[in-house]
Amino acid sequence: MSKNLVYKYVSIDTLKRILGGCIRMTQPGAFNDPFELLPEIVVRDDQAEEQLSLSFDILAPRRTNAIEAVFQVSDGFVASDFTSRNILDALNKQVGILCLSKAPNSILMWSHYADQYQGAVIAFDGDHEVFTGLVPIEYVEERPKKHIDTYKSEPVPLAELCAKSLEWQYEQEVRVIRALRDCKKTEHSDSRGFPVFTADVPQNAIVTVALGERTSVVQQREIYNLLHQTKIGLTLSAVDNVGYGFRQEVILYPGDFRNPTISPRTAHIFVGTDSPWAEVARWMIDSHPLSPIVNKTL
Repeated sequence: MSKNLVYKYVSIDTLKRILGGCIRMTQPGAFNDPFELLPEIVVRDDQAEEQLSLSFDILAPRRTNAIEAVFQVSDGFVASDFTSRNILDALNKQVGILCLSKAPNSILMWSHYADQYQGAVIAFDGDHEVFTGLVPIEYVEERPKKHIDTYKSEPVPLAELCAKSLEWQYEQEVRVIRALRDCKKTEHSDSRGFPVFTADVPQNAIVTVALGERTSVVQQREIYNLLHQTKIGLTLSAVDNVGYGFRQEVILYPGDFRNPTISPRTAHIFVGTDSPWAEVARWMIDSHPLSPIVNKTL
């Protein structure tokens, strides 16, 4: 039975941290989209600068009967930037988010998030308990409006705030949301000053790692050495012969069988090593007619 796979586009350094057992849970204010978890909050004029005490439900699904302001903002009501930003500020202190994708081989995602094709894509088992409560992003034409009463009546499912512009639709994003109190605070901060929190991710949650078209041979070897004694699969991307896309050259199949598959594209990973496959790799490089075209030495 096929797995429910979700994907993470990463640099090689991030890949190594994840293979080491931890993954960052990012505060919404640290994302590259400034509209993250920032709906328009519609209030009465006299509530425009009211300080609210809010509670959120991290795992609850979207409500079917949420009080949403589908009406136009009319006399006596305003969209309160003050309230919206107070909500975001509270969430930055409370929650971390892991962004994943349902797209296994997106050209734009490879470029934007996987170090311009030098990184990797990790395929996770979306049914693993680590990913309990996966939230799909809603892609919408207009920024959502929320009536203030939505936030006063009961804890707000954070899933309802996970909406983005249609311009982000290519990401096919799904999310894991966790309370920062349940994560590990590291000694590091990111470039925007947000402290870095991580969550544990076991190796059995990882199905396959796909290295990029431009991943260096040195890094290919390094990742192979990290994976060949695990059950995680490994592939190397190559520009496909037809269309705009990548094919995946298998190096290791996921599971118990760990003998590698050696092709003209992957031979340099093994040549010059003490492995029993070095001789096959040397033959591939020296004799296979495709080797000069598909392989590289750097």
